[in-house]
Amino acid sequence: MEIRRCRKAGFSVIGKEGSTNDGNDFIMKLWDDANSHFNEVAQLAKKDNSNIPSGVWGAMSDFSRSFKPWEENLTKGLYLAGVEVIDTAEAPDGWVKWTLPGFEYLYIESGSDKMKDITEVLDYINKNGEQLAGAIQDFTNPAEEKQYMYFPVKRI
Repeated sequence: MEIRRCRKAGFSVIGKEGSTNDGNDFIMKLWDDANSHFNEVAQLAKKDNSNIPSGVWGAMSDFSRSFKPWEENLTKGLYLAGVEVIDTAEAPDGWVKWTLPGFEYLYIESGSDKMKDITEVLDYINKNGEQLAGAIQDFTNPAEEKQYMYFPVKRI
C-alpha cells in the first residue's frame, strides 16, 4: 500500500445524508438513492475538461457536523453520499449540502478490505507522531475509475 500526502482546500458536496443510527446497510441505501436521482444534481457537479464529474465523495463527520472523526472507535457518525459541487450551489429538495474544511491528508487507493486499509493507515499515522484530525473520507475519481480513502492529519 502506498501512502501519499496532499492538501485540499475546503470544498462542498451535495448528496444524500444518513447516519450509523439508520442500520447496517445505510451507506449502500444512500448510494442507491443518490445514484438513482443523480440527474437532480448533475448540473451542479464540478466537472473536469472532459465534462466528467471531478469527484464523488462518501463524506463523513461526527454527529456534531464538525467533521471530526466518527465517534466510539470510528463506529458512529454521519455519512453523505454525493458529488463535489461549486461552493455556491444550493441543494435541491431531498438533498443535503456539506462544506468540508481544508485539510492536509494522507491518502491511499482503496483495496478490497477497507477495515484492513483503515487499520494500516491509522497505525502509520500513530507511528509517525501524527493524529487523525478529522473524519476519514471516501473519494472516487470518476475519470480514473479509482477509489481512495483520505485521512485528515492537519486542518488548514
